[in-house]
Amino acid sequence: MLLPLGMPIVHRCLVPRRCLSSVTSTLYDVVISGGGMVGTAMACALGSHPHLRHKKILLLEAGQRKVLEPLPEKFSNRVSSITPGSATLLASFGAWDHICTMRLKPYKRMQVWDACSDALITFDKEGMEDMGYIIENDVITTALTSQLDAMSEHVKVLYRSRAVGYTWPAPYTSEEGSPFVEIQLADGQSLHTRLVIGADGQNSMVRRSAGMKTVQWSYNHVAVVATLQLSEPTENNVAWQRFLPTGPIALLPLSDTWSSLVWSTSPEHASELLKMNDESFIDAVNSAFWSSEHHSDFISSAGSLLRSAVSFLAPSGSSTRQLPPSVSHLGDQSRAAFPLGLGHATEYVRQRVALIGDAAHRVHPLAGQGVNMGFGDVASLVHHLSKAAFDGQDLGSTRHLLEYETERQRQNLPLMATIDLLKRLYNTKQPPIVLLRTLGLQATNALPPLKSHTGAHTYLPSPFAILRRVVRR
Repeated sequence: MLLPLGMPIVHRCLVPRRCLSSVTSTLYDVVISGGGMVGTAMACALGSHPHLRHKKILLLEAGQRKVLEPLPEKFSNRVSSITPGSATLLASFGAWDHICTMRLKPYKRMQVWDACSDALITFDKEGMEDMGYIIENDVITTALTSQLDAMSEHVKVLYRSRAVGYTWPAPYTSEEGSPFVEIQLADGQSLHTRLVIGADGQNSMVRRSAGMKTVQWSYNHVAVVATLQLSEPTENNVAWQRFLPTGPIALLPLSDTWSSLVWSTSPEHASELLKMNDESFIDAVNSAFWSSEHHSDFISSAGSLLRSAVSFLAPSGSSTRQLPPSVSHLGDQSRAAFPLGLGHATEYVRQRVALIGDAAHRVHPLAGQGVNMGFGDVASLVHHLSKAAFDGQDLGSTRHLLEYETERQRQNLPLMATIDLLKRLYNTKQPPIVLLRTLGLQATNALPPLKSHTGAHTYLPSPFAILRRVVRR
């Protein structure tokens, strides 16, 4: 029999070694481990949902409470590209209003092109709608924390609290065993919960403790990030990405005069970039976007013939190529680097545990979808938990958790496979592969029916099919 919420759990002393006299702990309905962007969004979504807000919810965060007070003038070098779908989620529980009062930069177009040819593809939305928003991670975290503060009656937060162990109930709990998950904290506290949500990142302790396996590998690549000032003020509403043979480089708008750099490259080249003086680094960035040193005359001629044929068949089909802005200054101490890899949990759920965000999946940043996938997990899991709560079911039951797993894996796996394929497809200078990707990219971009078709169907050969669908959300 389940105890009423908040009532202490007293273990019956049926087995001597399990005899813990006078041991009590608080029972929660949900404990979220990890207070990053995705974990805090999960807490906000649970605490604001009418079917879940009266549940007992706890967020565990190992770090200190983090808010930007006041908002610094300098931009952070860690940013996220937020889709309209993710913005809708954040707006549903009030965090988006906080973001809008701080700062964000909408973009209305994406241009992606190949350094080995003239092939390009553009993405935009009809009617000059915003395609997405470039927002500093610290701004998102501050907005979520501020919103969480406003719902303290519904969600409890323990900062500087770290779980050091989890005791999972057996599938069929014996009379002397607890049917709930026991969480041991570093300060000696012990908690019990019906459901643990692991939002504790790519090295998730929740995932490892629950015995949930992962498929993962390193790309042997490093992402170099920096904040860059443009040579001239512009409307700056285009997200730029160029595929170099060594990896993609992206320039994402932060304001009319500043942009954020994400440059994926080899560890050796990354080390060189980090050691350069500011002037040399700026020259390297401009060269990466403007240089034609990797162009092949043969590939360019083949692409030109295809463009001519397509223009004859569909005169209005080709997108207009825009020139990327040049950069002139590097933000103070804004250069940093982090390793890249892919990881995916073979299962997202087990009895009384669910994984979200990087604890469940990790992707290359070339599509800017990492945190959006995490926010998608939040929306899906909250939906299924609310149904369970409305029906009076146990929140930790696999009955509805498996529905979440199925729904999210069907969304995440094709996207992850496409991102991985793009990374491998463009990480080579072999002429046959360069020719094939050039012809495929130009044909897709130049023919509106084909371009629209790839946006509606995710299982087409074009590696941009899924990305087209994602950025239009």
